[in-house]
Amino acid sequence: MRQLCFYGLIILTTLLAACDNSQGDQTDNSKAEASTFRIAFGSCANQDKPQPLLKVAANLKPDVFIYLGDNIYGDSRTMDTLQAKYDRLAAKDEFQNLWNSTKVLSIWDDHDYGENDAGRHYPFKEASKAIFMDFWKVPANSDRRKHKGIYGVEYLEKDGKKVQLILLDTRTFRDKLVHRDSTDSIHKNDYAINPSPDSTILGQEQWQWLEQQLTQPADMRIIASSIQFSHEYNGWESWTNVPHQQQYMIDLIQKTKANGVVFISGDVHWGEISKMDVDSGYPIYDVTSSGITQTWDIIEPNTNRIGEPVPQNNVGLIELDLSSAGSVSLSIFDITEKKVVEHRIEGKELRF
Repeated sequence: MRQLCFYGLIILTTLLAACDNSQGDQTDNSKAEASTFRIAFGSCANQDKPQPLLKVAANLKPDVFIYLGDNIYGDSRTMDTLQAKYDRLAAKDEFQNLWNSTKVLSIWDDHDYGENDAGRHYPFKEASKAIFMDFWKVPANSDRRKHKGIYGVEYLEKDGKKVQLILLDTRTFRDKLVHRDSTDSIHKNDYAINPSPDSTILGQEQWQWLEQQLTQPADMRIIASSIQFSHEYNGWESWTNVPHQQQYMIDLIQKTKANGVVFISGDVHWGEISKMDVDSGYPIYDVTSSGITQTWDIIEPNTNRIGEPVPQNNVGLIELDLSSAGSVSLSIFDITEKKVVEHRIEGKELRF
């Protein structure tokens, strides 16, 4: 009998110890979960096509989904036409499901701005902005409604950790690009490199605003740009068309000592992860997710690309572990919810 009691006591002690360890594991897991952020994003979505990638995005359980432009193919100087195309997007079940499942933010690119490859000379940009702001339910008291353009900033916060989401406007203030002449054998596709130091992508007011944002405290910063930033020049619209503006961005990040900057972009109708090594600073990663419905026949070379390009429809995801260990996972998913490309880095790699 004493032996049975003794063995029973051992078993009870073992079970209690196991429970304590289990609770400890759960506590550690919940701490890690509290410091983890999931940012999903995508671009290039024709309002007249099915959009099953939005279901994929919702199933990723993100803290936020960011539309990176060409969210509709408006392409009109008639605002009723633009509004009607937004209405067709809003009527989609997959859009409503995403909207109701997470926070949704948006920037625009040329086709939802109103005209292919348009910049500051598009004459209906103010009317288009009003439709944009109302459709995406930007609050009436938001600074985004008070200045020209649609740029703005949002924050995600958990357990004392803060992620800054910088939403750029690459249309309202952008000067005309330099079209490539048919006899030009140095450049390629539509656009040559613009050497003029006076040309701009963001405009002076937005650049000043951006410098202020980069000085604000944050553990990580996601910069949403409708056009690619860190890839190799390929003659399509991107920051590489105006290299002095691309360099100005790099210099600004270094000047403000803004740690933890990662770009997300769309536009090109394929997905890829690019890494730009820079002097006197940490590398600038750019995750391009495009498109939700659109694809492109020819994927351009990119010496900055990590892994393989993604030709099929896709959405992107950035997972930020802001615990003491700290890591950043960059990935792109296809229609089957398969992670088709991924790159993981340590958080310390994105620090000065």
